[in-house]
Amino acid sequence: MGRIVLNRDRCKACYLCMDACPNKVLEADTTVNALGYYPVKVNSEKQCVGCAMCAKVCPDIAIEKVYR
Repeated sequence: MGRIVLNRDRCKACYLCMDACPNKVLEADTTVNALGYYPVKVNSEKQCVGCAMCAKVCPDIAIEKVYR
């Protein structure tokens, strides 16, 4: 089906993607990115179904879906 790829340096930590994820596989990272925000990271790639709901709600286009 696919998977998501996060561009941590584009993320402004709005966390809309975390709310949109049906399997709750996203969480805030503990290190800051180039912009000084705590970006999102995937906490369990196995549970990600590649639905890309996170990418659809991301206002900064920091998430994209790629096909395996």
